[in-house]
Amino acid sequence: MDELTEQLRGVSERLSDEAFDRLRAASSDMASGGTPDGLLLAEEKAITRARRAVERAIAALESVPHSIT
Repeated sequence: MDELTEQLRGVSERLSDEAFDRLRAASSDMASGGTPDGLLLAEEKAITRARRAVERAIAALESVPHSIT
């Protein structure tokens, strides 16, 4: 279980980085006088939802009592 939880933490971090990249790109568009790309913002929202789901999975796994092996 610990190994799986650590893998999920890595996935969560990667998703967080991807969401941040989308926000950075959208804000760069705005900084250059344009409008933010709606697709980038939609992707960021979807990625953030996925990251939150992974965080819930981590919390669920951490709440499972560890068996004695």
